[in-house]
Amino acid sequence: MADIVLFHHIQGCTPGVVAIAEELTRAGHTVHLPDLFDGKVFTQLEDGFAHLQSLDAEGLRVRVDSTVEALPAELVYAGISWGVSHAQRLAQTRPGARGALFFEACFPVTGEWSFGPWPTGLPVQIHGMDQDEFFALEGDLDAARELVSAAGAPQAEVFTYNGNRHLFMDASLPSHDPAAARLALDRTRDFLTKI
Repeated sequence: MADIVLFHHIQGCTPGVVAIAEELTRAGHTVHLPDLFDGKVFTQLEDGFAHLQSLDAEGLRVRVDSTVEALPAELVYAGISWGVSHAQRLAQTRPGARGALFFEACFPVTGEWSFGPWPTGLPVQIHGMDQDEFFALEGDLDAARELVSAAGAPQAEVFTYNGNRHLFMDASLPSHDPAAARLALDRTRDFLTKI
């Protein structure tokens, strides 16, 4: 079983994010779910972005780092959308990562937005919708394919789902797609048994 740290999306630590953590816990994993917005939850993406802009970016990074410092080194780093920025940075830079799960976002492994090279052999699974404006149409899907190609790990996969919804994993939001979310969670559980 895995120790997982799951970073929430831009709308906060919603009931849907909590439900994902609870589902992975029921599967026997230990899930750490830091609430980086201190209980604030937003019904609209725009409100979440506005809140994020009101926060000190460096202070937030320090908070994320200190949160994981108290956790085991051998973590699976998981993130949903905005949360992938933390999960991917830590998976690539903090020694001991056991795996990575990225939902609805991915950063390139080269170029301006890169956190550096992908650690050789580190398992990764990436999920997103094939017409999601933030995932497929802004370059994240291309970045995901590049990352998987560079990973050099047997468990390195990108899964796309038919649709254009962003935050399709979150059952508490109107953008939720139950069938796609169920399949993504099934694949996630399978991934976690193999790493």
